[in-house]
Amino acid sequence: MVKGVTKVTGLRDIRTMHGSKKRSIPRVQSSTYLDLYILQKEKSRLEKELNVLDKRKNKIQKRVDEINTEMDNLEKEEALKQQESPQKLKKSSEKNWKRMSLKY
Repeated sequence: MVKGVTKVTGLRDIRTMHGSKKRSIPRVQSSTYLDLYILQKEKSRLEKELNVLDKRKNKIQKRVDEINTEMDNLEKEEALKQQESPQKLKKSSEKNWKRMSLKY
C-alpha cells in the first residue's frame, strides 16, 4: 500500500534527546531551571504553531464554503436553463451548423 504525502512521517515526528528524556550526563539539581526554560520555550513555540494552523484551517474552510456556494449557484442556473428551454437549445445548435456536400 502506497502512502500519500501527508501520511509519511517527517522530521517533525522524530523525537529529540530532550523529548525522549534521555541524557548523556546525569541530571544535576542546577539544570532544573534550564529544563524549565527550555520547556517553556518549546511550549510557546508550539502554541504559536497551533495558532498558525488554526488560521490556515479557517482560511481553507472559508474557501471550501465559497466553492460549495458557487457550485450550488451554477448547478441551479444550469437546471433552470435546462427546464426553460430544452427545445431552444436544440434549435440554436442546429442553426449554428452549416452543411455542405463533399464529392470525392
